[in-house]
Parts: sequence; C-alpha cells; structure tokens
Amino acid sequence: MQALPLHFCREEVHDYLKSLCPDLHITGGEYDEYARYPETKTLTIGQFKLGLCHGHQVVPWGDLDSLAMLQRQLDVDILVTGHSHQFKAYKHEGGVVINPGSATGAYSSITYDVNPSFVLMDIEGLRVVVYVYELIDGEVKVDKIDFKKAATMQA
Repeated sequence: MQALPLHFCREEVHDYLKSLCPDLHITGGEYDEYARYPETKTLTIGQFKLGLCHGHQVVPWGDLDSLAMLQRQLDVDILVTGHSHQFKAYKHEGGVVINPGSATGAYSSITYDVNPSFVLMDIEGLRVVVYVYELIDGEVKVDKIDFKKAATMQA
C-alpha cells in the first residue's frame, strides 16, 4: 500500500500518516511547516510512472495545458496534483491528470465550491482504475475513471 501526496502543514499529521502507511510519498505545499519535502516527485507503481506535485507552482492554477506541460516535463503517465481543493480528472495526451481535491473540504481561495473528496487508485498491469469519493449534499458519491496504458514495444 502506498499513500500519495497530501497537504498537511504540520509535522504531527505527517507522523500520524507515516504510522498508518510507511510507504508515504510527499511533496511540499506552500504552507508546509517544514521545507524538507521536494517540489515534485516521481515514482513507478507497476507499469505506470506517476508524478506528484502540490500544484501551487503550476500557473495558472489548475490549468490543464499547464498541468500537461508539467506531466511532459516529468515524463509520467499519471500526474497527481492539487492546490485548488477541487476534484478534477482528465484523460489527456495519452495520460491522466488527477486532482484528488481536499479530503476535508477545506476552504480554497480559488473557489467557494469545494466538496470533500479523495481518490484511490487500483493499478494492475496496463490498467489503472481511479475511484473518486466525493461528499455532495450530504451523500457520498463514488465514481470511477478507467484508464488503459498503450502497450509499448520492448527491444
């Protein structure tokens, strides 16, 4: 089990999450208490290369073209980013761009329309299924995005 980026600001939250999942991957947000987290991070899970970035560095914030540029720079199949606190997911340019939103529904300076949300990814072979959990009008809505990576020729 791996946990992906979260914005948590405080060391106590980091320590608690690390106790739940030792394989925790973190990138720094603009208000994180400690600057030890990298701006971006890449990792490989199965056949997929993932890129992680908080998202405040991507201007304009949440812009798909700017996110796609970061995805190309990191050379990743899946880019997980945030900052806007709103769930968004796109199949774009042969890859996937995911913003899991905010698990707490925390206020966003970008928009007032924030629903608590998070995602879980099930990666198997050349397929990833992203399960989206979002609290809308007091009910948990669960949706999924299915993405298949094109098989590549190996020498």
